[in-house]
Parts: sequence; C-alpha cells; structure tokens
Amino acid sequence: MPSDGTDPTILSFDTSAAHCAAALLRGGQIVAQRVEELGRGQAERLIPLLEELLTEACTEWKDLDAIAVGIGPGNFTGIRISVSAARGLAMALDIPAIGVSLLDTTQFLSGQAQTAVPAPRGQFYLMDFDTQAAPVIAPGLPRDASLALSTEHSAADHVAMMARLAAQRLDKPAPSPAPLYVRPADAAPSRDLPPPLLD
Repeated sequence: MPSDGTDPTILSFDTSAAHCAAALLRGGQIVAQRVEELGRGQAERLIPLLEELLTEACTEWKDLDAIAVGIGPGNFTGIRISVSAARGLAMALDIPAIGVSLLDTTQFLSGQAQTAVPAPRGQFYLMDFDTQAAPVIAPGLPRDASLALSTEHSAADHVAMMARLAAQRLDKPAPSPAPLYVRPADAAPSRDLPPPLLD
C-alpha cells in the first residue's frame, strides 16, 4: 500500500492469449480499461496501449504504486512479452511487479476452488486450490468435477481482477513475476550440428 495509507494505483496487463488487455485500478475502482484482440504484434502494441490507457485516466507512470501482470498459463511467447515488460517497468519505476495467474483470477471471479484453462490440442490446465500446490495438464475436463472455466469470463474481467488481487498482495513479499508454464514448449532445439569453427 502507499505510505500515506490510500488505496494503491495499480496498472495490470496481460498478453497470455491473442490479445493485449490492460486495466488501471485507482481508489479501489477500475478507472480505465482496454482490450484489443491481436493474433500477433503484442510486443509492439503493449507499451503504446499502456500509455494510451494512462493518458485516458489522467495518470502518469510515476503515479503507479505497482504493476500487475498475467503470468499464464497460456501462449508461451505472449506470457514472456508481458512478464518481461512488467519486470522492466517495475525496475525503471522502482515499484513492485506482482504476477497473477489466469487460474487465480478464474477462482476469484467464479468463487470456486477448482478452475480450468483451455490448453492446445483439446487439453486443459487444471487447478484445485484446496488440494493442489501447482496446476496440472489433463487431456480433457473431468466429468465428475465442478469446474470454473476461465473462458466463462472476458479478458476485461480477468485483467481487472489481476489488478484487484495485486492490491491485496501488495504488502506480501513475493519474487519477481515469472511465466507459469505447465507444459514444455512445442518448439524443440535444433538437431542440426553447429557449423565448425574456423581457425
């Protein structure tokens, strides 16, 4: 929390899916929000979008008390883009960056402990906050489980909840945000032999 005891001003953003989503929390309220559907180009669009959002809310970078960022699970490249941006901004502004997972936001938006996020090839990332320490990947949804799906809420809902959860966690020590990768990357290292070094 800010040293004067007021509610924090937190900028949250997420690029873990085919979008750039951002929200600004100030005085306990979401005062500005943007979601742009993007299949590619998130790295180029993210910072300009954040600057537009701050301008819309008559807020400057120096007014921020913290950054909240979506850490996944989701698109590998998209997660790296937003996490790298959050860590860089936090360092430049000398404020904390707080990672929030899509599983976390789904839990708080739905009020259910069992959450699921769609994964590639018809699979799902599953988390039961009552019994698991980390999410797992499953070939489908369990038939006998009452699950809250992340897709039941919009990207705007999720990025707003990221800001709200970060506000709750602001006074709790936490490591810098890191991508939440539940499965290994689809890309594999090249099997080609490296070229010989010439003397």
